[in-house]
Amino acid sequence: MKYHQIDRNLFIKNRKNFMAKMKPSSLAVFNSNDIYPISADSTMPFEQARDIFYLSGVDQEESILVMFPDAPNPDHREILFLKETNEHIAVWEGEKLTKEKALEVSGIKTVYWLKEFDKVFYEIMTQCDTVYFNTNEHYRANVETETREARFIKATKDKFPAHSWAKSNPILQRLRSVKDQIEIDLIQTACDITEKGFRRILGFVKPGVWEFDIEAEFMHEFLRNRSKKFAYTPIVASGNNANVLHYIENNQECKAGDLILLDVGAEYANYSSDMSRTIPVSGRFTKRQRQVYDAVNRVKNDATKMLVPGTMWKEYHVEVGKLMTSELLGLGLLDKADVQNENPDWPAYKKYFMHGTSHHMGLDTHDYGLLYEPMQAGNVFTVEPGIYIPDEGFGIRLEDDVVIQEKGEPFNLMRNIPIEAEEIEELMNK
Repeated sequence: MKYHQIDRNLFIKNRKNFMAKMKPSSLAVFNSNDIYPISADSTMPFEQARDIFYLSGVDQEESILVMFPDAPNPDHREILFLKETNEHIAVWEGEKLTKEKALEVSGIKTVYWLKEFDKVFYEIMTQCDTVYFNTNEHYRANVETETREARFIKATKDKFPAHSWAKSNPILQRLRSVKDQIEIDLIQTACDITEKGFRRILGFVKPGVWEFDIEAEFMHEFLRNRSKKFAYTPIVASGNNANVLHYIENNQECKAGDLILLDVGAEYANYSSDMSRTIPVSGRFTKRQRQVYDAVNRVKNDATKMLVPGTMWKEYHVEVGKLMTSELLGLGLLDKADVQNENPDWPAYKKYFMHGTSHHMGLDTHDYGLLYEPMQAGNVFTVEPGIYIPDEGFGIRLEDDVVIQEKGEPFNLMRNIPIEAEEIEELMNK
C-alpha cells in the first residue's frame, strides 16, 4: 500500500460498535472484493470492499472477516481468514499479509489461512442461530455483476438452510455515516493531496492545453503524495463540455476565453475527497462569467451554513433551491413569471441547476448515510451547487467537503484550496 498504516484502534472500535448492534447468538461475515478480469490474463486494479476494510483495515483480496461475539470459544469472536503467502506469490505478486502483520493492521488475534475456512466456519455455524450477510443497499447502487459476497451468501444459504438471516447494511449505514476523528484525518489528507494537484494546474493551464493534459497533471501530483488514483473518474470539462454533468472523455482542447469545470479528487487509504472548481483558460474571468461564478459561490457559502445537527436532508435541498432561485433571478436567467408558474415537482431553478447540492462522503465518494434522519456531528458532506448555461457556452460548479460540528458552522476540509475568483486569477497569472 502507498499509504501510511492506519491506527488499528479505528478498526477495533468499528468492530466493537458493530457487534454491539448484533442479535444474540449471531455471527456476521464480510468478504473482500474480487479482482475483476478484463480479458486474456489482464485484470482491473484491486479495490477492497469498503465494509471489510472499515471493520478490519485489511486491504487484500481473498480475505474474510467473521465476527461472532457470543462464540463459546473466545478465540472465535473475531476471526480473519487470509490467503496464505508463499515464496512463489512473493516473487510474482509481492508478499501478502502474514498472521503477525494482520494482527498489527487489524487488532484481530485469531488469523487462519483461507484453506481452513470451511472447517472452522462449519464449527461456528453449529453454534449460532443467525447470520448477518453484507449486501449493497446504497440508494444509488445498481449492481449487475455477481460479487464474491453474493456468491458466498448463495452458497451459505444452500448449505445451512435452517439458520436465520439478517442484514449488516442497516448497521453499517448508521455507523459509517458518523466519522471517527481518525477517518476525518484520512479524508483531510485526501483533500490536502487534491489541493496540491489543483495548485499545480493553476500554474499549468493556458490556451492550447488539452483536457487530458490537465488530468495528467493531477495524477502526477496525486501519485507523488501517496494517493494511488483519483477517488472517482475525473471530470475536466472545458467550454460547453461543462454542461454535461458526467462528462469524462477529457479529450478536447482548452480554448482562450473558455472556462474549465474541474470535478476531481484524490483518494488516500481508500478514503475519498471530492472537489469542484471552475477556472478561466486565459487566466481571467469575463464580466459575465464572474457574475455567474460569484452567484454559485454565494449559494455554496450560504448552503454550507445550513449543514448543522438537526437539519433534514430533503428540507435542506428545498432551502438551497430558494437560494439558487434568487441568484438566477438576479442573473436574468429566470423571471418572476417562471417562478410563479413553476412545477413544484421540478422548480424553475432546475433548468440551470439540476442535481443535488450535497451527499455523504467518506470511504465511498457517495458514502453511506441516513437521508431520512436529522444530520448529526461527524457527518461528512459535499456542498456543490452549480449553474449550467449551454446557450452561453459554459457551466460553473464549486464544491467543498465539510464536517458537521456539534456547534457552529461545519469544518471545511477544503478551506485551503483556492476558490475566490480573485485568488484563482492571481495564482494563474503569477
